Amino acid sequence: MTLEENLELVRVFADLGVRKVRLTGGEPLVRKNLSWLIRGIKALPQAPDVVLTTNGSQLEKQIAGLVDAGLSRINVSLDSLDSENFRRITHSGRLEQVLGGLFAAKWAGLEGIKLNVVAMRGTNDHELVPLVEFAIEHGFNISFIEEMPFGDAGRNRAHSVMTSSEVKRLVETAFPLVPTMETTGGPARYHRIPGTETRVGFISPHSHNFCDTCNRLRVAATGELYTCLGSNGTVPLLALLRSPGYTPEALKESILDAISRKPLRHDFASAGTYQTLRFMSRTGG
Repeated sequence: MTLEENLELVRVFADLGVRKVRLTGGEPLVRKNLSWLIRGIKALPQAPDVVLTTNGSQLEKQIAGLVDAGLSRINVSLDSLDSENFRRITHSGRLEQVLGGLFAAKWAGLEGIKLNVVAMRGTNDHELVPLVEFAIEHGFNISFIEEMPFGDAGRNRAHSVMTSSEVKRLVETAFPLVPTMETTGGPARYHRIPGTETRVGFISPHSHNFCDTCNRLRVAATGELYTCLGSNGTVPLLALLRSPGYTPEALKESILDAISRKPLRHDFASAGTYQTLRFMSRTGG
């Protein structure tokens, strides 16, 4: 989709009542002129909150323009603080680039910066407590996410998936966690660490299913609307946008029809046994 088509989609969704838009990926910051899109969204009559999920690799050189355009918050994927382990997990990522972006975002005045950590047994489980210590030291929030069965990883994820309860017990060996009713409108269950500004979240698609409260829709870069991460069914919104007789009303009808058929729950089976064929990078987190 062009940036203009992205903006038109957001306008239609905002007319339908959407109040938060997350730009994600893949990596959204490889898209040129993303600040233009953010500025356009913030200029809408029903301007939604605009947040960004990023791997942080492009953040340092772009953060000033993003904040100036109206970006509210960011989530940064950070599964390791060891440069070699980080490279192994990401396959090509450079930890110093991500840390540089994180600190640039902090210096730019963004508040509520959150680290997203996928907890993986045998890969980064020994780093989970140090990651919380890092978050506390720098005033970041942190969320631990159960590994989800997307794409062919070349291994059985049943051996690496850590449940949120396991991660919580591990974190509590170092820090007391106090449950809180705070929410960002998403699936995370949050805890506070007394005496700090850090909020610790747990996102549990396997062990604490949150389908009954799911309020999210995802649109891929090629225009397919996904009403559920665990479903392969899509609605081709781009075809509607580019049809000769396009009207916002027709697009709204298509979206509302898709929402009416949103699955009651995802199709994940026990950890690692069922895998949705597409990778997470196609629909975003």
